Amino acid sequence: MNSAISHFIDNTWSPPAVGQTLAADDAQLVLCYAAKAILQQPDIYDRVQARYPNAAIALCSTAGEIYQDMVFDDTLVATAMAFSHTRLATASVNISAFETSYDAAEQLARTLAADDLVYIMILSDGNLVNGSELVKGFKAGAGNVLVTGGLAGDGANFKSTLVGLNGPPEEGMIVAIGFYGNRLVVTHGSKGGWDGFGVEKTITRSDRNVLYEIEGENALEMYKKYLGPDAEHLPGSALLFPLSVTIPGIDRPIVRTILSIDEAAHSMTFAGDVPEGSTVRFMKADFDKLTAAAAMAAGQTIGNREQKPDLAILVSCVGRKLIYGPRIDAEIEAVCDTLGSNVPIAGFYSYGEISPFGEGGSCHLHNQTMTITAFYEL
Repeated sequence: MNSAISHFIDNTWSPPAVGQTLAADDAQLVLCYAAKAILQQPDIYDRVQARYPNAAIALCSTAGEIYQDMVFDDTLVATAMAFSHTRLATASVNISAFETSYDAAEQLARTLAADDLVYIMILSDGNLVNGSELVKGFKAGAGNVLVTGGLAGDGANFKSTLVGLNGPPEEGMIVAIGFYGNRLVVTHGSKGGWDGFGVEKTITRSDRNVLYEIEGENALEMYKKYLGPDAEHLPGSALLFPLSVTIPGIDRPIVRTILSIDEAAHSMTFAGDVPEGSTVRFMKADFDKLTAAAAMAAGQTIGNREQKPDLAILVSCVGRKLIYGPRIDAEIEAVCDTLGSNVPIAGFYSYGEISPFGEGGSCHLHNQTMTITAFYEL
């Protein structure tokens, strides 16, 4: 496998990072992570396609772009990939054509299904798609195949997101990329690093990703009391104070972030499902623990291997970016230090991260979590 990561910044393409040598004409797949404003430029797809004329091209809006050991805003990061022993297939749908996100995901997974399918990458609209239902649909359609990816972002605006495949990006799009063959090894890592505090409480009324009551009390009012003065800045301030949710049937807690609040309905809408019967705890950030968690996620992708990855794709959360503020490069530098300075690294800040837990198993929708997918072609 060969890869080259280029940066489109100030309307100009940079040379590939860390001495990568893949010629643009040889690229088979190009993943473009970019600010929404850039993807809204009418000629942006044509410019990328002109640079990579023989590649399948996927585009995804972000809440920040990861380029090697740095984080940028208002740029485009293009990751070009070519394989020697791996076959690729791509598929896309628009959520508007389906009744549920589950149905859309299941169809995509079944479209890509084959005996030698080893991995599926997902890039999905982050505003119109229910991430939890999306993950469930891929589980149903893909079985035990590894699935990772993320939900597109829109900075900290939460208004609309854009995703595209081999054409200009649109709202509502879901892109799935299948990787096939026995010479490709894809590993994953996932870690949050948040501190939970207080006693666990049980969700007593919810509807999928909309939360109404905890322990019989209005959840929004309870949350506002927890936030104190920061409640005036909801829903934006909710990114700084996620919830740890333990869902029945899943033995590990999942971090959930609030996307919006409805004062009239006294409800909170989350990026993923918060089923009734789940237990929740409030959470707070510790910079050192968040950074250590990012390094641990990178370590999970390496395991006991002596070989370094051919490429690492990072999907982290807009909430982490807001918490770090100007120190955001710290978590990316921690990943680079763990993987090694010569490993090509790219990725984006998202509205939801898709990955198994670091210890393995099926994929889940995460929030406020550093997730890493590493590629090794043997």
